[in-house]
Amino acid sequence: MLSGDPDIEIVGEAADGDGIAELVAETGATVVLMDIRMPGVNGLTAAERLSALPSPPHVVMLTTFDADDLVVAALRAGADGFLLKDTPPADLVAALHAVVAGDPILSPQVTRRLIEQVTEPDRDARSATATRQIAELTPGEQRVAVAVAQGLSNADIARELFVTVATVKSHISHILDKLALTNRVQIALLVHDAGVQRT
Repeated sequence: MLSGDPDIEIVGEAADGDGIAELVAETGATVVLMDIRMPGVNGLTAAERLSALPSPPHVVMLTTFDADDLVVAALRAGADGFLLKDTPPADLVAALHAVVAGDPILSPQVTRRLIEQVTEPDRDARSATATRQIAELTPGEQRVAVAVAQGLSNADIARELFVTVATVKSHISHILDKLALTNRVQIALLVHDAGVQRT
């Protein structure tokens, strides 16, 4: 399915969640595609281990509706995206290219489940914490963060805000550093938790 794309090289396969981090360290893989539920440790723990590596790979998880209870937690652990297991091969390949380019990927069905997750009873506490974190950003960084949460690419954000792509990348880098985040998905979750909307 993936080997047909000349830009994708499959460097290894892990039999279970326990061996993923070691395999990535050995092969230098830049993208990991894994099931959120697998033998050994689950996708959440595996994502946490991968994000702790010196050069963490992009992580895309395959999921089914019965795994939606782990979606938010895994995104917070560093996953770059979620796709359903029945995602067409062409869409899967496109998604892998997208995460390498820095764009998080969520299937529409998973996005719907994600919205349900972030409206749980503890939302008020998360909202207060997220609001304090967003307040640490400059106005320019806040605008970029909101655009990231809307799923815009760097080029789209640059056009929307009338700045260069380099400026957008710089803002995103500053946001990640200031708030101790690892990827754009975590920026989006924070913006949604804070309830910040585009002005």
